[in-house]
Amino acid sequence: MTNTGSHGTGPFIAAIDQGTTSSRCIVFDRDGRIVSVDQKEHEQIFPKPGWVEHDAKEIWTNVQEVVAGAVEKAGITAADVKAIGITNQRETTLMWDKNTGEPVYNAIVWQDTRTDALCKELGRNVGQDRFRRETGLPLASYFSGPKVRWLLDNVEGLRERAEAGDILFGTMDSWVIWNLTGGVNGGVHVTDVTNASRTLLMNLRSLEWDERILSSMEIPAAVLPEIRSSAEVYGTAQGGALAGVPVASALGDQQAALFGQTCYDKGEAKSTYGTGTFMLMNTGDEPVQSYNGLLTTVGYRIGDEKPVYALEGSIAVTGSLVQWMRDQMGLIKSAAEIETLASSVEDNGGAYFVPAFSGLFAPYWRSDARGVIAGLTRYVTKAHIARAVLEATAWQTREITDAMTKDSGVELTALKVDGGMTSNNLLMQTLSDFLDAPVVRPMVAETTCLGAAYAAGLAVGFWPDTDALRANWRRAAEWTPRMDADTRDREYKSWLKAVERTMGWIEDEE
Repeated sequence: MTNTGSHGTGPFIAAIDQGTTSSRCIVFDRDGRIVSVDQKEHEQIFPKPGWVEHDAKEIWTNVQEVVAGAVEKAGITAADVKAIGITNQRETTLMWDKNTGEPVYNAIVWQDTRTDALCKELGRNVGQDRFRRETGLPLASYFSGPKVRWLLDNVEGLRERAEAGDILFGTMDSWVIWNLTGGVNGGVHVTDVTNASRTLLMNLRSLEWDERILSSMEIPAAVLPEIRSSAEVYGTAQGGALAGVPVASALGDQQAALFGQTCYDKGEAKSTYGTGTFMLMNTGDEPVQSYNGLLTTVGYRIGDEKPVYALEGSIAVTGSLVQWMRDQMGLIKSAAEIETLASSVEDNGGAYFVPAFSGLFAPYWRSDARGVIAGLTRYVTKAHIARAVLEATAWQTREITDAMTKDSGVELTALKVDGGMTSNNLLMQTLSDFLDAPVVRPMVAETTCLGAAYAAGLAVGFWPDTDALRANWRRAAEWTPRMDADTRDREYKSWLKAVERTMGWIEDEE
């Protein structure tokens, strides 16, 4: 029995994060502090260019291992754990046989582009927006619905088995919950509103599967999980290290981060700075249609309370631009060095770097764009370029923020940040300057897991309400704007000019 140190005797909440590259389990105490962590990577399978798969059985084995590992490291037993929360890589799609528990095919990962042609075909004469009014999403290979249709069309005999009621579809939350709660022996087949809102199959207003879309996509309703709230007891763990513990939350990873960052009021937003960046803003209890290249999504729903909606914007290249500076350009030796280099100059020296390496994501969605460094003169040094690299992340965030305000009429009140790049203090100050809003970094960096833990804790009364969660959440640092409005406007104008220069570089490939 290992001592849990300052964390006392519990009780605790466990969160399982089934991510794109690894699965992990974190045990949290009542103060929302981390007691223990266990993590395990799984294989990335690339059968063809543009195809990305995971072995769902390997993932389930890993989940069981990290749960056992985290419980053991904490020196606790199942009796000390009040609930289990789940968060997951979104849109990754799996179908399995409910009688044997065997997947019919590997999980098709969110990044997989094999359904591109199918999406064009499904768009018919309407195109990308065919289901946008009902789902808040464009018709794109990113989402789960077209992946289900691909499986039904391409796995021998699957459609017949699906129509006979022998096959279950789920995103990774559903797969984990079904297995946790007994699998073939009475496993619960559910998903939550946040994950369901990423399938292209759920109606945003009714929060039910949309029958018209199901028939357009030719997906039998029999395969679909039941849609539940993000914070309620779905069932009880039937075996393993946490046998007997209620399974009480599910949220897609970006929504879990929104919840873990306690963005419970309209206008509160979080941005996760990793390889790319995902920004979500709480828009209250009405879904806001986007006319500015954002996705409308469910932020979370607690029990039978009203659902809370969000707008989501994604940036393709943020952290990966720093990696590019290090690995391809050799201008820095480590990612951390970019801050030192960029801080050695006062400003960008007139240079702007738009990293449209694979096109532009939100709010433009231009696949014909390519990267550009604009405004070069003899004066510009590598330090100025380093600064332009950091500014690129901040300006791209500003563009998404502007789009959110245009769509929703809600001004950004504060931006809560998480992810690897938030250790860069110069970037954080630049973000605050460019957004003209406070930027806040939390004590617990594991925001995604924390969100799943918070939601599960709410469901079982471990925490009484969201006010208690706000009180629990602690800031580590805050940056406030220091830039004068004239400078900000002038620089933004130059940035937007640079963005224009990236467009139309690739001639129509069709």
